[in-house]
Amino acid sequence: MDPKLLDILVCPVTKTPLQLDKAQQELISTAANLAFPVRDGIPIMLEEEARTLTAEEKERFMKQKRG
Repeated sequence: MDPKLLDILVCPVTKTPLQLDKAQQELISTAANLAFPVRDGIPIMLEEEARTLTAEEKERFMKQKRG
């Protein structure tokens, strides 16, 4: 995914920045506790297409965000 696109995309639910999970091909919103799929390089930013993060996933992404 283009890094410039990631810089401008925000969570459609919370309007907060997203993190890219390259391994799972998902955009992560820790604020909404959701993972939005990226299919063929296209982010699917629909709440009904997103899956809920597990507690472990959310913790991992929160740690990554803090650096």
